Amino acid sequence: MEWIGDIPLSWKVMPNKYLMRKKKEICPVYDGEDILSLTMKGVIVRDLDAGGKMPASFDGYQRLEPGNLLMCLFDIDVTPRCIGLIKQAGLSSPAYSQFVLSDGADAAYYCYYYTMLDNDKTLLHLAKNLRHSLTEDQLGAIPVIVPPTDEQRRIADFLDAKCAEIDALTAGIQTQIDTLEQYKRSIITETVTKGLNPNAEMKDSGIQGVGKTPSHWKTTRLCYECYIRARLGWRGLKADEYVEEGYAFISAFNIQNGKLVWTPLNYITKERFDESPEIKLHSGDVLIVKDGAGVGKCARVDDLPMGGTTPNSSIAVITPSKNLNYRYVCYYLQSAVFNNFVLLLYNGMGVPHLTQEVMSKIKILVPPLKEQMVISDYLDAKCTEIDAVVETKKAQLATLDEYKKSLIFEYVTGKKEVPIS
Repeated sequence: MEWIGDIPLSWKVMPNKYLMRKKKEICPVYDGEDILSLTMKGVIVRDLDAGGKMPASFDGYQRLEPGNLLMCLFDIDVTPRCIGLIKQAGLSSPAYSQFVLSDGADAAYYCYYYTMLDNDKTLLHLAKNLRHSLTEDQLGAIPVIVPPTDEQRRIADFLDAKCAEIDALTAGIQTQIDTLEQYKRSIITETVTKGLNPNAEMKDSGIQGVGKTPSHWKTTRLCYECYIRARLGWRGLKADEYVEEGYAFISAFNIQNGKLVWTPLNYITKERFDESPEIKLHSGDVLIVKDGAGVGKCARVDDLPMGGTTPNSSIAVITPSKNLNYRYVCYYLQSAVFNNFVLLLYNGMGVPHLTQEVMSKIKILVPPLKEQMVISDYLDAKCTEIDAVVETKKAQLATLDEYKKSLIFEYVTGKKEVPIS
């Protein structure tokens, strides 16, 4: 197997069907059992109060038993994690496949084995249908390595301990990142609502949750000081309308952390670019995601090295008036004031939409233009410092993730031997 390479001489290779068999036991009527989900963190109990997509009923779900493997054999190209070890009894969607291991196969070891293959989607080339799915027969025919059973257990125990250490480090770094992101938002919120002069005379802002703000600042609605527009009814792009070079085609993915990220980037032809002149981008614009999970994300257009446009009504373009600095507007939209406004939308609808009517209700604080510039310069400097630390932390996470993957590969395939104490 080219994805395995050499293995120890004492290890065997055999078709997967001799190591595991599929089991499906349907629970006709749901009676309060734990609902289990397959995630990047393994097979875990689902929080039914957390929201998200939910079936009308859990009747007809399948029973899961501890010690078996749970696999997702469909959409394996986009499913983040397709394998997990079941550690407690519960129910899961019958779309997933539960496998019982034979006597010579350790479930924990083979969970690591298939995690290794899943990390790089090694088996994706076998799933050639529209849903990128594997049949039970296809899975059964795949050759797998078979170390001696006691060695399988030693490898699994060793990886359990090592991966727990890595996961603890990862969780600690992620907590630091979350804290830094919260700190950044608090600085932005404090600055765009209170200003930089602690001795300024204050008045009530008239905005819920903001309290007092400098008395010489004005409170108005975003629509009174900005031209807000979005493309409506625009037909989708065909494959041959994407080009290698041309006009930038900005999507929600390109809006990250208050900035435009230029990679990856799609380009469109001049003919499509010219179809909607009202939605063309210019330096000094602010983009905001109007729909879906990323609703409320925004980015400013500092520079536009090429002509650019947005794809559809999921992104609105905000062009501030001469009374507003675009950098200040973007920071205001990153503050807790606007975030709380978006959260209220979530409470009122399943998938929130920043419609023209909704955006017309957004209140914004407007300092004098020179003060907006000073605030924006200050926040540019502070956010750049914080972002640099966050990027360092994210690089550490990436290093730990690669180390964990290589560790699993080396020990699961026998490239390194677990020391016998």
